[in-house]
Parts: sequence; structure tokens; C-alpha cells
Amino acid sequence: MRLVCKAEQMSLEQTSVGVLGGTGPAGTALAARLASIGYNVVIGSRSSERAEEKAKEIRDAWPALNLPLRGGSNEESAACDIVVLATPWDSAATTVREHAAALRGKVVISMANALVRVGHEFQPLVPPRGSVAAHVQAAAPDCRVVAAFHHLPAKELGHLGDPIDSDVLICSDDKAAIETVSEMVRRIPGCRPLDSGELSNATAIEAFTAVLLQLNVRYKTRVAPKLNGIKGDPRA
Repeated sequence: MRLVCKAEQMSLEQTSVGVLGGTGPAGTALAARLASIGYNVVIGSRSSERAEEKAKEIRDAWPALNLPLRGGSNEESAACDIVVLATPWDSAATTVREHAAALRGKVVISMANALVRVGHEFQPLVPPRGSVAAHVQAAAPDCRVVAAFHHLPAKELGHLGDPIDSDVLICSDDKAAIETVSEMVRRIPGCRPLDSGELSNATAIEAFTAVLLQLNVRYKTRVAPKLNGIKGDPRA
């Protein structure tokens, strides 16, 4: 029997999102954006003080928005209704394993990419089980891992005054979890969620980030994917 995530039964204003290990650029940017669209967000860290410093920086940068955002421990962020895993890729599985009991039955969003820079090129690495997301799912099998948010530029994501013109590729072995994250993405101005199938597709989604980063370097820009030809989901 599938466990029902509490977030699936809540209104947006009631839903809390924890950003586990969320004090880096990508984690804080996504935390700020989710708070700006109405989620109650907790930035988590091994140091609660550092997390609150980051949260205060964001609140002070956007005082008119009254962002529902605070810092806390990783334990506090893992206790939220939906959890975003924002640690470096090589500590992602270890982190979810430490918090497996708190994450049981919850949607856990994996946004990490396993990459290395070799000279002037970015190259994807192959983590255990083929992707960071699959490795996380194996480490905490009772949570519902969704791979998403790999390709959004952190700077644009954190600039709350502007929309983000991007598609967000989402994959998971749990269809209801895909819909939960898709609804989150729909609320971000300019973003379109695309159901990209089962979690096995995270291998390609994560690796494609290396191509986008290379384009950023070559053309001195920050790119985000936008796919043409998709008019709507024929299954709807």
C-alpha cells in the first residue's frame, strides 16, 4: 500500500518545504523562490545558525515580500511535508540515510548533478545506480524520490522579481509524487513542468547539465532548457 504524503492533502499555505543541506547557492535560491510563491520554507543545515543567517539574507533582500522562510537544522527541514535535497551530490545518499525515518513516505526532490570539470570542459560522472536520484532512492527506499530542478540557473532562480523562462524535467517512479512537484513548478512564474518518465531517466537528465554548463562558459551566459513542440499532455 502506498503511503500518502501529507502535502498531497494540504493547501499551499499549509505546506512546508524543507531544503536539506540548503545553504549553498542552488539551495538558497530555490528556497527563496518557493517561499515567494507561498510555501513555508525551512533552510536546513548541520549549523542552524548558518542556515538562519542565509534565511535572513534572503528576507532582508526582499523585505516587501514577507517571505515565509527561516533557517533551522537538517532535522527540522527533514520534518517538513516536502523535502528538497540540496547537498553536494556525493553526500546526498548519506544525508537521506541519516534522516530516513523522518523522510518515510514523503516526496524527496533530488536536484544534484554529479559533474567534474576537466580543463575547460564539464563532464558527467556516473554515481552508484546510474544517477544521484536513484542512489538516493536506494539509500532511503521508503521515501518517494523525484528528480527535478537540475537545470535552473541559481542566480535567476533567486532573483524573485523576474520570471524564469524554462522547462523543468521531472522524473520519478511515483506518479503522484511527479504531480506534487509539477504543481510546485507550475506556480513558479515562467516555468513549465514536463513529466519525463521513470526515475531511470534521471541518468540522462543529470548528465545533460554538463552540456548546459559548457554552453554557459562558451557563450558567457546562463542557459535554461525550453523544449518546442509540446502543446499539452495527451494523457490529460
